[in-house]
Amino acid sequence: MKVAILAGGLGTRLSEETVLKPKPMVEIGGKPILWHIMQIYAAYGFKEFVIALGYKGEIIKDYFLNYHYHARDLTVRLGDGNVAVHNHSGEDWIVHLLDTGLETDTGGRVKRIVQFIGNETFMLTYGDGVSDLNIHRLVEFHRCHGKLATVTAVRPPARYGSIVFDGDLVTRFAEKPQVGEGWINGGFFVLEPAVVNYIPSDDTNWAVEPMERLAVEGQLAAYRHADFWQCMDTLRDVRLLEDLWATGQAPWKVKD
Repeated sequence: MKVAILAGGLGTRLSEETVLKPKPMVEIGGKPILWHIMQIYAAYGFKEFVIALGYKGEIIKDYFLNYHYHARDLTVRLGDGNVAVHNHSGEDWIVHLLDTGLETDTGGRVKRIVQFIGNETFMLTYGDGVSDLNIHRLVEFHRCHGKLATVTAVRPPARYGSIVFDGDLVTRFAEKPQVGEGWINGGFFVLEPAVVNYIPSDDTNWAVEPMERLAVEGQLAAYRHADFWQCMDTLRDVRLLEDLWATGQAPWKVKD
């Protein structure tokens, strides 16, 4: 099963970083968050990826075109340009890089992904969120329910600390608890190719009309994931993820 990743947005809420690079290339622990997302799937045996490119897509192309060399030791013969590669061990991924348009909305990108993948079930997620989600359980859930689409529902992490009062006294204080209110769209979808029929044009936002129609028609299942999930919308989020990684407390980290 292929894994599609939406990596073409402008990332305007993270303009401090995205003025020079696409959002999925913002680094956590010296690696793009896109790499972290791919590692999550690869840990469960899903190693073929379809990356939907848009804004500054050439940077993502360059990253993967040179990945083989950057990740290994090299000997370069300047006379003839021959390169010998040492330490061949590394990720055995297949990465398809699709130009899906600079102005294309997320739904339009999904439509182009389906046209590339063809008539088979595939997974889809956003290029800015990580989780300790069990991918095998997600796929099994989707197959058991037999719907066109499954979305991973998550509890939104609180942006600020939570304080509970009794008069002027604090009875409970929690620093950025992952409790949130209700459930939200956390990405990490499993989709059937027929979802393309719910996407009328390039201007369609995947999370609006298509998902709303799928829900109304009883074709959208929700896999509830109550544990760790974190998107990277702001510089504050980047610093949070960086701190978790640097201190060895990153729940999404693939165990060695």
